[in-house]
Amino acid sequence: MRAPELTGRGWLNTGGADVELAELRGKVVLLDFWTFCCINCLHVLDELRPIEEEFADVLVTIGVHSPKFTHEADPEALRAAVERYEVHHPVLDDPELGTWQQYAVRAWPTLVLVDPEGYVVHVAAGEGHAEALRRVIREVIAEHEAKGTLHRGDGPYVPPPAPETVLRFPAKAIRTPNGTILVADSGRHSLAELDETGEHLVRRIGSGVRGREDGLAPAFSEPNGLALLPPEVAERVGYDVVVADTVNHLLRGVRLADGRVSTVAGTGNQWRDGETDGPGLEVDLTSPWDVVWWPPAGGVVVAMAGNHTIGLFDPLSGNVSRFAGTTVEGLRDGAAEQAFFAQTSGLAADPERLWLADSETSALRWIAKGDNGFTVHTAVGEGLFDFGHRDGPAKQALLQHPLGLALLPDGSVAICDTYNGAIRRYDPVTDEVSTLATDVAEPSGAVVVGGELVVVASAAHRLERPVPPGLSARLVAGAAQQVRRLPTGIAPGEIDLVVVFTPPPGEKLDERYGPPTRLEITASPPELLVEGSGSGTGLSRRLVIAEGIPSGVLHVVAQAASCDVDAEHPVCRLARQDWGVPVRVEQSGLRRLPLVMGGMDEQAE
Repeated sequence: MRAPELTGRGWLNTGGADVELAELRGKVVLLDFWTFCCINCLHVLDELRPIEEEFADVLVTIGVHSPKFTHEADPEALRAAVERYEVHHPVLDDPELGTWQQYAVRAWPTLVLVDPEGYVVHVAAGEGHAEALRRVIREVIAEHEAKGTLHRGDGPYVPPPAPETVLRFPAKAIRTPNGTILVADSGRHSLAELDETGEHLVRRIGSGVRGREDGLAPAFSEPNGLALLPPEVAERVGYDVVVADTVNHLLRGVRLADGRVSTVAGTGNQWRDGETDGPGLEVDLTSPWDVVWWPPAGGVVVAMAGNHTIGLFDPLSGNVSRFAGTTVEGLRDGAAEQAFFAQTSGLAADPERLWLADSETSALRWIAKGDNGFTVHTAVGEGLFDFGHRDGPAKQALLQHPLGLALLPDGSVAICDTYNGAIRRYDPVTDEVSTLATDVAEPSGAVVVGGELVVVASAAHRLERPVPPGLSARLVAGAAQQVRRLPTGIAPGEIDLVVVFTPPPGEKLDERYGPPTRLEITASPPELLVEGSGSGTGLSRRLVIAEGIPSGVLHVVAQAASCDVDAEHPVCRLARQDWGVPVRVEQSGLRRLPLVMGGMDEQAE
């Protein structure tokens, strides 16, 4: 089909110019539909970097930012995110999801490839499609070079001026044994140690350039969480702090005495499938976002944002394991191994509870140990598509994409309510939520220093003390909000859900070790699905949708393994995508629901 024109509020990374598809005839155009809250979208940004470099003279990548949360529709917040994540291509600001709807996109992230004559030739949802894109791009280049319709040269990207600040998009902070404040300076790919005021730099650990080197000249890639080990454990393992080195998919150990860094868990490869338990240096991790020492679990708990699970790292044995979660994105309480999480990004621990900021469900949750093991509970939060700024009883309170937590001296929990720009307080005794401060620029972490809350104001590039001692909390009677993404109308009764996946050129489905595909489907509320829930090996499923339930969410997880066709030692790859599809049940709704993971939906054509 002919690619629809790109329309939105404005453009970033173009020097102020608008970009039209007609101006890009002769180029291969890759549209990346993303939103900056989405961990899978951030993975794709990193997957695309080498592709953009490899095909720099023929490929134009355009990010189409179609926001999920209200805060993401703020043009200044988007501008900050483009810098934060080092997006080096033009970005279309699509706050009303107009271009999203023109391209019939159903999930973040989605990639759409447009050929030099302006036709859509490939669609891929989710992550893990880098090699497939390479092969399709090479085919498109060869075809249009032969036709004479390929034009080489620079694209429309214009880099913005580089800013100068001591910290750049800091993420989390902890207090060290000598009273300083150690900050994960994510935008500078390093750790910054500040004095107790949080204003003066004592030293920097890390080169400041994206990398993964160990030793006394280390490098990080967008570090986030920090966990201080108990002294007796630190003495035995030889390091004091565990760092969630997010984009490197690693845990790093830091010796504070001299700043020496070592890799303590992860391979550097992103987990996509397979083992999650074993020797730490042999198991893949995926975007560890925060870490905290919690004795009831017996080690360092890891918010594994990349696959919506909670991990556990034992510094003494060096082993990692899955502590909670199934990899399905959602909000479900109960036994830890069966619970659903959604991009957990903040942790805090007291002797009895592990507190979690579950960002994509805008939820505050906690884990406790009981007679039958660990169980998961939700204090605040309603699901993937409901958020807001509302105080009062926890059952009706609302947050918006919180990223950080801290325990206050009175036993309550301070919540960095990131996309509301607020510091909130949850009191476990009264089960109520209140607001301590507002107008904080994307608070993402906090630490108590001398009884005072020090907040990492990430988008302001500094530490702040927005809650003066003795300040009383106040109540905000804000309105509830929902994601503006339109629900998909589906019919009650029998419908066919089909995940479309076509192996890229030169590959075939890998059937050497059994079925090469997997499909898992659940629903919120569970009663929405009369039949069809659970796991199976095919990429299509007959569902029976309940009468009388007006709306809900279908949670779909799909995987497909493919390998090189003509190779003595074929390379195999795994494509994976999680969909949370909001649906509206209506008699005129779809009886075939296609979700494109890779390729084109021929029936739609």
